[in-house]
Amino acid sequence: MLSLWVSAVVFASPMGAFATEAAATGAAAGGGAGHAWWFWPLILLVFCFVLGVIAVLAGVGGGVLYVPLVSGFFPFHIDFVRGAGLMVALAGALAAGPGLLKRNLASLRLALPMALIASACAVVGAMLGLYLSKLDPRYVQTALGATIMGISILLLCSKNSEYPVVTKQDAISHALGIEGIYQDQATGKEFEWKTHRTFTGLLLFVVIGIMAGMFGLGAGWANIPVLNLLMGAPLKVSVATSKFLLSITDTSAAWVYMNQGAVIPLIAIPSIIGLMLGSLVGVRLLAVAKASFIRYMVIGVLFFAGFKALDKGLGLGIMG
Repeated sequence: MLSLWVSAVVFASPMGAFATEAAATGAAAGGGAGHAWWFWPLILLVFCFVLGVIAVLAGVGGGVLYVPLVSGFFPFHIDFVRGAGLMVALAGALAAGPGLLKRNLASLRLALPMALIASACAVVGAMLGLYLSKLDPRYVQTALGATIMGISILLLCSKNSEYPVVTKQDAISHALGIEGIYQDQATGKEFEWKTHRTFTGLLLFVVIGIMAGMFGLGAGWANIPVLNLLMGAPLKVSVATSKFLLSITDTSAAWVYMNQGAVIPLIAIPSIIGLMLGSLVGVRLLAVAKASFIRYMVIGVLFFAGFKALDKGLGLGIMG
């Protein structure tokens, strides 16, 4: 139902119908000549289904895989891919957000200060990304490649802590009331938690917001380490709050792309439906899959996709 709702919103965009025709023309110009109009959307649907399965098994958001892979291997303009990437991340966050709040996993006190900063900066990032793309799309492609390679290294090196030790709550966290009681449903035990190094966390969310808007990435890969490792929130609270944060941050950036006609129904709808269906299958496979192998495979794919984007942006021609 959610994917249909998001699809309806995309279709309702004043520029949606015009942009769909532009997407079909752009796809043909980029190497899709000789194919029917439905060829690339169908391939994208299948591709995103596989992507959705892998994303769940690897424990990463679909957006961080979607943008570098689709921009690297499909004949779509980078602006259209980033716009669709935000809709993909937003659909997943909106699907999960209400349930996480209902189960008291996501913390509003933790999310709202970060969301205020990240969403404002995501708008700036979206405008900056579209401006750079007008100057030369290779600027965005190069920056995206460097960022994705950095994310793959971060995922390889980062180790989350389930219950970080926070000896003293800082003044900002205390003033904002960023604390709570978390009940682990697996054990039935309750844990009191609070945060520290809040000012540093707020500054990092400036960078996260800009990057999310500029590249159309879901920022879960960055939200969770900041909330968990830096600020000291429990891992499950960090994961749930990060998902809720995406529903606010990505909404802000998505409107910028929609206003500029960069959210294309012909690209966004197959992507959202494919990732949603793939996620359902991925959840069922999660119990039997070897998550560590899948995670390292995804890190390798991300590094490869980042290198391809970097190669494409710099015009090196190493990978064709």
